[in-house]
Amino acid sequence: MGLDFIYPEFEVVRNNARCINCHVCEQQCANQVHSYDENNKVMLADESKCVNCQRCVSFCPTRALKIVKSDCRLRENANWQEDTIKEIYKQANSGGVLLSSMGNPNPLPVYWDKILINASQVTNPSIDPLREPMETKVFLGKKPSQIEKDENGQVLCKLEPQMELSMPVMFSAMSYGSISYNAHRALASAAQELGIYYNTGEGGLHEDFYCYGENTIVQVASGRFGVHKDYLEAGAAVEIKMGQGAKPGIGGHLPGTKIVGDVSRTRMIPEGSDAISPAPHHDIYSIEDLRQLVYSLKEATEYKKPVIVKVAAVHNIAAIASGIARSGADIIAIDGFRGGTGAAPTRIRDNVGIPIELALAAVDKRLRDEGIRNNVSIVAGGAIRSAADVVKAIALGADACYIATAALLALGCHLCRTCQSGKCNWGIATQRPELVKRLDPETGSKRLVNLMTAWRHEIKELMGGMGINSIEALRGNRLMLRGIGLTDKELAILGISHAGE
Repeated sequence: MGLDFIYPEFEVVRNNARCINCHVCEQQCANQVHSYDENNKVMLADESKCVNCQRCVSFCPTRALKIVKSDCRLRENANWQEDTIKEIYKQANSGGVLLSSMGNPNPLPVYWDKILINASQVTNPSIDPLREPMETKVFLGKKPSQIEKDENGQVLCKLEPQMELSMPVMFSAMSYGSISYNAHRALASAAQELGIYYNTGEGGLHEDFYCYGENTIVQVASGRFGVHKDYLEAGAAVEIKMGQGAKPGIGGHLPGTKIVGDVSRTRMIPEGSDAISPAPHHDIYSIEDLRQLVYSLKEATEYKKPVIVKVAAVHNIAAIASGIARSGADIIAIDGFRGGTGAAPTRIRDNVGIPIELALAAVDKRLRDEGIRNNVSIVAGGAIRSAADVVKAIALGADACYIATAALLALGCHLCRTCQSGKCNWGIATQRPELVKRLDPETGSKRLVNLMTAWRHEIKELMGGMGINSIEALRGNRLMLRGIGLTDKELAILGISHAGE
């Protein structure tokens, strides 16, 4: 109490007339919020432990519970907001760096919501995707800059290794350790059924998931956790992680409490030890160094798999992407500052990086201006929330999109932002066996398939409304976009006209 006391952010409201003391809330809460008072025969709640994951609310058989935001507030101050004051109290008490999970929650511009999609009506008729062909398939990898023919006039179709996707969406990197075995299995199974890919993240690949190799992207990060020859050969593509949107410029950190059992074995590190990826790759300090790793991985996989380089969206991203395109990489993955994470320093998550929309547009323009756009494919990630965001991203220049938070939401995530605690009540961001089993991988896979199936239908509908019948015809087609409420500078960077023009 006293100086250390911060009033709980959430309050548990219990309707005692409905509560039957069934103890379900107590059994379901990994944070030990609920308890039973034997003397008074009532359920109690320690609201200081509540993270508003909604688990107790969802499972209460009599709908006796609800979680509300506390109305107890510190005195209002436009400069010193309540969250800022509380963070200072926490650091003054602990001396530690603040950690947060998931993406940047601040009210910064979301450019997807300020970009509108054009529609065709008379001069360029719309297309009905229910009755006319509509191609959502995409291929990621190097493309020839021109058509070449042999001496007999036949088109030469030799291509660098390609990734074939049934639709322009993939499941982004989430490591085994940061998320559970069951969550990884759901992602892998769904990717296989959908004909797309999921990414292992930097935690290696559990031996049970080698069977999904044709739909797996294996990641190589600075810590090299779980990286070995069989791992590299298991996937359909190899991704070099240079950075991620939630924490540009720094490495990764998985707490030792999550390094248990198979996680330890898969990552090839001792149980209980923190898995810390250095901020830089200690063998990469230039594009030339990156090129060496790209070709080392190509040699190791006999030039049969495309190599992806993943970077965070930062202010000089266009120049960085130009260097990556010349390094021999086949695909560039760009992660915007709203990208999620299992854990990141709060100050980094909320203040470093730029929006994916601006980064994507700048990169696509730079590569086109330099005549090297076909050297690489571009994958955009960082808070892709809907089929409309996917369509807008492709029109801005992406070949495909990564999603992660949206996929976790489909699995049941409630964005309670406590992934770093390992107490995920929905069995996703946890390694505790009793919590992991709460996520049924078969049900999770079905929900992911349902989500992507719905998005695919919506992508077709949106393209049809534009009079476009293929993803390839949409890519970089900024004439189909209009901005609203944007400055001239923002419109110029995005390369689109204002609504009404």
